[in-house]
Amino acid sequence: MLRSIIRQIASLQILLGIVMIIPGIVSVIYREWYSLLGFVISGLIVSGIGFLIYKSLKGAPDPAHKESLIIAALGWLMIIILGGVPYFIIAHITPLNVMQSFVPLGETYVSSLMNFRNPLHCIFESTSAFTTTGLTMAYHEPSVGYSVLFYRSFSQWVGGAGFIVMALAIFKQIPGQSAVLLYGSEASGTKVRSNVIQTARAIWKVYLLVTAFSFLFIFIGTYFILPDYPLGRNIFDAVNHSMAGQSTGGFSVLDDSIAGYHSAKMDALFILPMLLGGMSIPFLFRIIFLKDFKEFWYDIQTRAILLASILGSVVLSLFLIGSGGVVSPWREGIFQFISALTTTGWQTSAIGSWDDAPVLFIVVTAMVVGGAAGATVGGIKIIRALLLQKGLRWHINKIFLSKNTVKTIKFNGKLLLPNEMNRELAKTGMFVLMYLLFVFISTIVTLYLMKGDFGLADALFESASAQGTVGLSSGITDPSMSSGLELVYIFQMWSGRIEIIPILVVIRLFLYGMKPRKI
Repeated sequence: MLRSIIRQIASLQILLGIVMIIPGIVSVIYREWYSLLGFVISGLIVSGIGFLIYKSLKGAPDPAHKESLIIAALGWLMIIILGGVPYFIIAHITPLNVMQSFVPLGETYVSSLMNFRNPLHCIFESTSAFTTTGLTMAYHEPSVGYSVLFYRSFSQWVGGAGFIVMALAIFKQIPGQSAVLLYGSEASGTKVRSNVIQTARAIWKVYLLVTAFSFLFIFIGTYFILPDYPLGRNIFDAVNHSMAGQSTGGFSVLDDSIAGYHSAKMDALFILPMLLGGMSIPFLFRIIFLKDFKEFWYDIQTRAILLASILGSVVLSLFLIGSGGVVSPWREGIFQFISALTTTGWQTSAIGSWDDAPVLFIVVTAMVVGGAAGATVGGIKIIRALLLQKGLRWHINKIFLSKNTVKTIKFNGKLLLPNEMNRELAKTGMFVLMYLLFVFISTIVTLYLMKGDFGLADALFESASAQGTVGLSSGITDPSMSSGLELVYIFQMWSGRIEIIPILVVIRLFLYGMKPRKI
């Protein structure tokens, strides 16, 4: 068992090393030689060790179901820890005068690359990137250099589709049943092709196409909205924002996220990439390759996201109008609700200055819920929220039915018998309970460890953002935060990305081993 787990994790490590080397291309383009050295060293070390381990364990048995969950949890833990190596190396080998050359002209602050001399900050940034969260230790993003900015966005893009899905698409020798188990441990389990390997490749094909569309959309839109914006910066921004948008990661290359453009039209431009990122890959596959356009309404998750975006944006904007402290309540309300619901995390508003009512509203109705299952989003997923409300209506309605009535339930195009519905509700209810428990515990810890003039609503907001891999911040997350709180958010982002269960399996493994126990 152990050999099987280690070998599969080593295959992910090989891919991680390759991911680290690719930003070196950007280093060459912008002549950031110290960054290039850091990426090459990191990539060769990580990939080299992974390759040696992978080859030395040839002949290891195929993973079973419990091993696949452990591989998902420990594989992602390896990714977020080793993913911080490039930040650490680059921060230590880059001279101070070179770091300061990254700071935009006219600014006097110290380069945020200095923050990555702290190894915990490196792991935090890596975790936030690969889990597609968007909280950051790069307080002034432009001051870390173009290649590090690209590495952050590229990490989100790769992490969004999933390392295990990428491994399945590349490593042809993974057998059928093992491939199914590994795919289900990371992805939603929905297949768009006849087998899992073909599904993994189809996912990446859709992912690439939609990202390319978002790049062109953002690039052309920026060209017409901001005609004086430098062409080179426009291309760089569009590349990074298209990856961050499709992965719903939310990293930005600007100092104040999308607010850095200082344009209402630019805010509107970024709404479509956020919505596309929040929709499921199988849905996008049916739209792009099967030309099944009626899915825009018949797909239960897409319909719910579109309706929730409209209604939620209106209600949040009304809350902001009522609070009286927001200059552009409609502009900020619409953008921030969609950013929260899709768990993208791009920011155009100083959320830390909002009243408690709009903060609590966006947490409960958007950040906790999240976008579609099968997308790159966090949260409990909108399909689970729909199932819970359907289950509540069903339980109430069956009281009024006769005992002889067959109480079948139609949900998401399927007809479920009562025992099947109860089983689905039990699984969903258990997950939602654990999810809310994680947010509750984190909120209490945040209240105890946070610095500055923040309240309960701010603590809840930041905790929900980390657990839901949203990335919006009330201001609690910054390089000066408590190390203990930083570790809590790292754990939340990790658990939020792989949906808690694999982590609980690992904890059970360390406590009791693989032997079954009586409950």
